[in-house]
Amino acid sequence: MMKPLISSALLVIACVGCASMQGNPTPKSFDDDVAFLKRHVDVLVLADAGNAARVAVVPEYQGRVMTSTAGVPGSPGYGWINRKLIKSGKTLPHMNPYGGEDRFWMGPEGGQFAIFFPPDVPYEVKHWQTPAIIDTEPFQLASVSATRALFRKRATFNNRAGFTFSVQIDRTVRLLNAIRAEEVLGITVPPTVAYVGFETENLLRNVGEKPWTKDTGLLSIWILGMFNPTPSTTVVIPIKPGSEAELGPSVIDNYFGKVPAERLVVTNHAVFFVGDGLYRSKIGIPPPRSLPTVGSYDEQAGVLTIVNYSLPENARDYVNSLWVDQEQPFAGDVVNSYNDGPLEGGQHQLGPFYEIETSSPAAELGPGAEITHTHRTFHFQGNEADLDAIAQATLHVSLADIQNAF
Repeated sequence: MMKPLISSALLVIACVGCASMQGNPTPKSFDDDVAFLKRHVDVLVLADAGNAARVAVVPEYQGRVMTSTAGVPGSPGYGWINRKLIKSGKTLPHMNPYGGEDRFWMGPEGGQFAIFFPPDVPYEVKHWQTPAIIDTEPFQLASVSATRALFRKRATFNNRAGFTFSVQIDRTVRLLNAIRAEEVLGITVPPTVAYVGFETENLLRNVGEKPWTKDTGLLSIWILGMFNPTPSTTVVIPIKPGSEAELGPSVIDNYFGKVPAERLVVTNHAVFFVGDGLYRSKIGIPPPRSLPTVGSYDEQAGVLTIVNYSLPENARDYVNSLWVDQEQPFAGDVVNSYNDGPLEGGQHQLGPFYEIETSSPAAELGPGAEITHTHRTFHFQGNEADLDAIAQATLHVSLADIQNAF
């Protein structure tokens, strides 16, 4: 697997016109988040009758889940929201980072099959452009109920190699009750634990007349969640144990320079990564090491976040988003985590926030064929003993393991 170079959009945000909008006030309550959003965009709030859990979704932002709540009085929403950008009403060049716990993107970002770069230009910020379909164009609300919303979008666009993709996206956002969480995660949610869970089921269909092949480039579904950090937040990524000779590296840790040892700990069964929003860094997990559940723990707030996603057995081809022409364009990561922080040269950071990201395999689709990627987010808020049981069942580590990792 080739060594990563610059490949994340978040590296360049401060360079493309966001400097005057960076930084966020202290996170507000979920209700305050929703009231703010409603002053600027249409908002859907999914809620289950008799349950305090709620999810806020914005159709204009590609059916994005902006934030959620388990209903703890006065508790902030769990998703990071870029209030300054939204309030400004501006449309920025290159990318519009509105925030949100679950946004729909597609890869690859860079490489000879990139969809963020046109042909025959250098891999430089001034040429980098997020496709409108995943940045500025709204998704159509096809149907809605109290706990579910279906969005749809059709578009045609080219990759760097000049191949034309004609796609249809069906994106379902669904609130998940505690019974469903227990089924998916194999846990019991104690009545003393506040809970919210939701999933996005993301379908990508080839509606063109030509097949998508490795020779002309493939797409992937890429889901990114942006969360509010605290000084005590740690991202936990379980990995398959085994020797590097057998499975390759456990983690890719040099996207923006090697992550310092005090911010990244790798054991034979898990990766621990600081998610405090104070130091810009990124890691990735390659396919041979990936498992379908990742998460984070915020000791300060008493919040355990679990992300569960669809991971097809034996899938090995994942698009590579590095900003170089690549020898291995289908040797990308399955899971990524990004921690925001100050940029070089004294430029202000965008957040602070941290991210948990998952991707589908590269979609080698004939006309009419489709691929689906499901990404589920669960937040549990309560006492340590209850959260510890959930962490051990899902992440296979204890809260003590997380707290003592650094």
